[in-house]
Amino acid sequence: MDRSAKDIAGKTPVSLGLLGAAAFMVIADARVIDPLLHIIADDFKVGVGVAAVIISAYTIPYGLFQLVYGPLGDRIGKLQVITVALAAFAVGTAVCAFVSNIVLLTLLRFLTGMAAAGVIPITLAYIGDNFPYEERQAAIGKYLSALVLGQILGGSLGGIFGEYIGWRDIFLLFGIVSLVIAGLLWRETRHLADSQRSQGQVRITFRPYYQLLTQPIAQTVIVGVFVEGFCLFGAFAYVGAFLRDRYTLSYVAIGFMLSSFGLGGLIYSRSVKWLVRRLGEIGLVGVGGGLMCISFLVIALFQNWILFIPLGILMGLGFYMMHSTLQTQATELAPEARGTAVSLFAFNLFVGQGIGAAVFGRIVDNFGYIYCFISAGVAIALLSVWLVLRKQNINES
Repeated sequence: MDRSAKDIAGKTPVSLGLLGAAAFMVIADARVIDPLLHIIADDFKVGVGVAAVIISAYTIPYGLFQLVYGPLGDRIGKLQVITVALAAFAVGTAVCAFVSNIVLLTLLRFLTGMAAAGVIPITLAYIGDNFPYEERQAAIGKYLSALVLGQILGGSLGGIFGEYIGWRDIFLLFGIVSLVIAGLLWRETRHLADSQRSQGQVRITFRPYYQLLTQPIAQTVIVGVFVEGFCLFGAFAYVGAFLRDRYTLSYVAIGFMLSSFGLGGLIYSRSVKWLVRRLGEIGLVGVGGGLMCISFLVIALFQNWILFIPLGILMGLGFYMMHSTLQTQATELAPEARGTAVSLFAFNLFVGQGIGAAVFGRIVDNFGYIYCFISAGVAIALLSVWLVLRKQNINES
C-alpha cells in the first residue's frame, strides 16, 4: 500500500469514520423530507407541489455554494471548511423545528443548504487527494456507505417521527447530533500542523470553473450529473406522496419503503470492486441507467405498492452505478484543484435536483404522478445512452 493510501486508512488527522458521520447527517437531513412532504403540506395547508419548494430551497443553494466552498477548501484547507460548514448546518437544522409557516421553513432550508454544501463534496476531494485513481472508485464506494446509511435511516426516521412523534422533532435531533460531530471535528482539526494549513491569501475566483468546462470530458460529466439530479431526485421527491395518496399507507411504512433506495446503494458499496471489474465504467453507466428507467416505468404502469421495495433497491443500485462512475471521473478532472472540480460536479447535481423538483412538481399538480415517473424514466434512459456514446467517442479520440 502506498503512503497516501496508508494515510487515508488511518493516519490522517481526521478519520474517515468521523467524516462519514458528518456525511451521514447531511444526507439523512436531505432525505428525511421525502416521507414528510405530505405531512408538512397538510400542516401548513398547502398542496404537495407547493410544499416541495422546501426541497428546491435546500438543493439549489447546496449546489450554488459549491462554487465557493471548492476553491475555499483548496486554499485554506478542506477539513477546516468541513468543520465550520457542519456547525452552521447543525444550527440551521435545529431551528427548523420551531418555524410557524412554510415561508420561514423555506428560508431556513435555504440557509441550511448553503451550509451543508461544504461537507460531502469537499470530503470527496479530500479522498481524491489521498488515493490514486485506480483505487479511488473503491475508496469512494466505501465512503458512500455512510451516505447510503443516511439514505436508509433518513427516510425511515422521517416516517417514524412523522407518524408517532412529529416532523419538527426530527430536525431538532439532527441538529443536536450534527453539532456534536462538528465539535469532534473541531477538536481534531485544531491540532493540525501549520504545514497542513494554507498560508496564502484566500481569494475566490471563478476562472478555474471556466477552464474546466473547456474540457470535453468535463462537459460530459457535468451535463450528465445535472440531468441525473434533475430526473432522478426531481421525480423521486414525489414517490412518498404518491404512496400516501394512492395507497393510503402509513408514514412509517412509506419511510421504510423509501429506504429501499439506500439498500440498493449499500449493495453497490459492498460489490463495487466486482462491478467495476466486470462492467467497466461504460457498463456501469449503461446498466445503471437501464435499472433506473425500468424502476420508474414499472412504478408508474403497474401501480402495485408491494413491487416498490424491490424496485427501490434496483433504482438505488442503478443510481450509484452511474453516479459513482461520474463522481470518480470528476475527482480526476483537475488533480491540482480537486476541491474546485468536485464542487462544480456537486453544484450541477443539486441545482439539477432543485430545478427538477420544481418542474416535476408542476407535472404532478397538473397531470398526476404517473406522467412524472414516466417522463423521468425515459429521460434517464436517454441520458445513459448519451453518456455511453460520449465515453466511447472520448476513448477513441
